[in-house]
Amino acid sequence: MNKQLHSLLVGLCTLTIGLAEAQTPATTGAVKPPVATIKPKQLVSPFGTRTDNYYWLNERENPEVLGYLNAENTYFEQQMASVKGLQEKLFQEVKGRIKEQDESVPYRDNGYYYYTRFEKGGEYPIYCRKKGSVSAPEEVLLDGNTMGKGRSYFQIGGYEVSDDNQVLAYSADTVSRRLYTLRFRDLKTGKLYPEKIANTSGNAVWATDNKTVFYTKKDVTTLLPYQVYRHQLGTDPKQDALVYEEKDNTFGTYIGRSKSKKYIFVQMGSTMSSETRFLEAAKPTAALQVFLPREADHLYDIEHFGNDFYVRSNAGAPNYRLLKTPVTNTAKTAWQEVIAHRPNVFLENMELFKDYLVLGERKEGLLQLRVIRWKDKQEHYLNFGEPTYTAGVSVNPEFDTPVLRYSYTSLTTPASTYDYDMATRSKKLLKEQAVLGGFKKEDYVTERAYATATDGTKIPLSIVYKKGFKKDGTAPVLQYAYGSYGNSTNATFSAARLSLLDRGFAYVICHIRGGQELGRQWYENGKKLNKKNTFTDFTDCSKYLIDQKFTSADKLFAQGGSAGGLLMGAVVNMHPEYYKGVVAAVPFVDVVTTMLDASIPLTTGEYDEWGNPNKKEFYDYMLSYSPYDQVKAQAYPNMLVTTGLHDSQVQYFEPAKWVAKLRTMKTDNNLLLLHTDMAAGHGGASGRFKSINDVARQYAFILMLLGMKA
Repeated sequence: MNKQLHSLLVGLCTLTIGLAEAQTPATTGAVKPPVATIKPKQLVSPFGTRTDNYYWLNERENPEVLGYLNAENTYFEQQMASVKGLQEKLFQEVKGRIKEQDESVPYRDNGYYYYTRFEKGGEYPIYCRKKGSVSAPEEVLLDGNTMGKGRSYFQIGGYEVSDDNQVLAYSADTVSRRLYTLRFRDLKTGKLYPEKIANTSGNAVWATDNKTVFYTKKDVTTLLPYQVYRHQLGTDPKQDALVYEEKDNTFGTYIGRSKSKKYIFVQMGSTMSSETRFLEAAKPTAALQVFLPREADHLYDIEHFGNDFYVRSNAGAPNYRLLKTPVTNTAKTAWQEVIAHRPNVFLENMELFKDYLVLGERKEGLLQLRVIRWKDKQEHYLNFGEPTYTAGVSVNPEFDTPVLRYSYTSLTTPASTYDYDMATRSKKLLKEQAVLGGFKKEDYVTERAYATATDGTKIPLSIVYKKGFKKDGTAPVLQYAYGSYGNSTNATFSAARLSLLDRGFAYVICHIRGGQELGRQWYENGKKLNKKNTFTDFTDCSKYLIDQKFTSADKLFAQGGSAGGLLMGAVVNMHPEYYKGVVAAVPFVDVVTTMLDASIPLTTGEYDEWGNPNKKEFYDYMLSYSPYDQVKAQAYPNMLVTTGLHDSQVQYFEPAKWVAKLRTMKTDNNLLLLHTDMAAGHGGASGRFKSINDVARQYAFILMLLGMKA
């Protein structure tokens, strides 16, 4: 089972602010923002020439670039000086809700119970196991605090234990570029094997011989995973055999192992097409077999059970259907339907057990868990009892058990872990994440509402606020969305968010098109030549919140990160009058330039998301909404823009250029701040307390905009 630990952070918990009435005369007059030097560069394409005055900011090692970024950080600190005390108060407030000495619920795999724990004051997790029983002596696999000590950034990528439980393969990133170095540890002696394998994706897959490991390497420039190697434990990695190399740079390459442990999978995927190859884990030197060659507009993934492969496929089924085929014949002609396609239900995932099939489904934007008994096809759904929530299959490495481990959370319920007996239909709460400081979930209210988009489409909103919230237009609201890549934004709990709710805020998630909350078509209607639906959906939600008197334009804040930062850039160009402040975290704002540059990390794999600007229709459409290109002489809201110098997904120079251009073009006196983490990347600071500093800084900023100093 793959224990890949990192995930793409979409929609970072960063907030915006500005400083209109809250600004003091001394702050306004004494400090002037940095001004980036204008160095015009002609960007020539077959469909037009653009002038980029700040293209030079992409020179990461240039002292002038670093000087500009540091000057922006200094300006940020100067403008925030009046709320330093509030920032520290918020930090202690958020930190005070965290149970510092904490532990995850152990799960059983191959005779051991695995879990993660935190020590008091520790920034990083400690990965542990116990043999045979949760009361057995603890064995520490990885101590993140020891490994990350003294480093400005540290992140475990993933870990995998050999089938004989004797050797640990693990990876770590110390730069925040998501280039992981793979290492091996003898779990009997604790000693490290000498080999170090750099520039991997982070996870490894063992063969059954306990000596052979498969891993994926990344291109160090584009950061695209494209090669699969086979390594023999204890040998020089230079001798590793290249098992597969992906030649199409619109595809990424990934590895995994079936739940049955019998097969190793090599999966190639783009936004609209995929392909899986496989070999038996007991025959690691065998040639890869193609399950089904890639086809345009066909996405599929597979799992193994008994004599069959189970296939989740969108062929002729936009919301996916489930099929099976014998392991001896994977041609489409042999596929048999297990679960038919449904136009109103999106089949998101599957979990196979000896006696049960569990399906993760999404209907009307909400996740559901459906349990089907193999022998008689008797089925039922789990009941969660809240209007908006998030539920999903958790870690279930064992086949022969009637118990499903699942996770649950909502806007008012902290992350919870349950065991559900599929035979008796009884559930047991194993753990609800502790929230210290007097939190009571009954003090908060959640709502499900719908805003009407410009074209008549109903956009779902998930809303939370503290009891006593008045819908009279006087309360502040933080509005969040992502809306890209088919990533659905789920209603989950945030202990940090309580600092806003307790100060009278409502928090609103807008489930806009470009996500997949309402099925595959919801995604299709928010990508490529339909991308503007994502932006207008968000502003229509803003108008709804104002019209329904949840808030007013002088107290409405918008937030989005990464592709959600693109959303922020687009909406401030379209409707700056709706927002008091906007936070754009690691924003993707220079769409045309980035998508024309195949050397920039992840670009080529995203043509199916945004379109290929080497074609005129996509070039023209992208140019019409690209936030950097569409900056104009108009008033903008107060804005906070964040980035990381080592960001591997949205390069730091996009937000830096955007801020530089905004400074010269905007006609208002509202605050525009850029904060660059000089040691971090796309996910921000590493470590659980360092990241709270980020949140506290941003919350202080937004509260300062409302005139709150304490």
